[in-house]
Amino acid sequence: MIGNLRKMKTHGVNPVHYQLALEEVVELNQYIGKEISFKYKGVINCIACGRKTNKSFAQGFCYPCFRDAPQMSPCIIRPELCEGHLGKGRDPEWELAHHVQPHIVYLAISSGLKVGVTRDTQIPTRWIDQGANHAIILAKTDNRYQAGVIEVTMKEFASDKTSWQKMLKNDIPDEIELIEEKEKLRKHIPEELSQFYEIEHEVVSIKYPVEAYPEKVKSIGFDKIPEIEKVLKGIKGQYLIFEDDTVLNIRKHSGYLVEFSG
Repeated sequence: MIGNLRKMKTHGVNPVHYQLALEEVVELNQYIGKEISFKYKGVINCIACGRKTNKSFAQGFCYPCFRDAPQMSPCIIRPELCEGHLGKGRDPEWELAHHVQPHIVYLAISSGLKVGVTRDTQIPTRWIDQGANHAIILAKTDNRYQAGVIEVTMKEFASDKTSWQKMLKNDIPDEIELIEEKEKLRKHIPEELSQFYEIEHEVVSIKYPVEAYPEKVKSIGFDKIPEIEKVLKGIKGQYLIFEDDTVLNIRKHSGYLVEFSG
């Protein structure tokens, strides 16, 4: 089965079910414990415009799209810089559809306590993509800018980064209580945005289809290993975990043309 890789689609949280969208949809959970094969065909197509590119930038973009596409605007990484609510941005219509929409500020446990921002329609997908074991909504805002301002104030108390190695080893601290952390952080929300605090305290727990977590994580990729044939031991975040403790980041290889068999 041949196709350009994209971020794996998911559904469910107990456990997460993963799908690989090639020329047909591949249900990946059925292959855990079995050998699978990827053969990279030497072609990368930009996930934004479709053109061939010799090098992938930022998980799937050609250089012109990396430089100019609204999906690569500075506010993707730093939501507090968003100007969509002001009618500005690289593409104001795109901003209106994607950023001038309800957003979530959340706390999650993936390698430690993490704060993040995402559009409300991306819950729980965003948590799954980051390999979070548990997550809770801190605030619900009207747009991305407001969520970004809240996130900035939270960074003093919680990281906005995930240690992917710890996440993949399932090296997660047990002592973090998300409801307690949320209540402590409430007082640090800027007063002008305090009305967006989420009063409900639902903690979402996520289970991943993993038979064995790696003891030492070694990342592999198609640029150096064009043919990968290994026993799949689990899937977490956007990573495939293999029997020999190697891992493959599917999202990083978005746009790569591959042949899959299992």
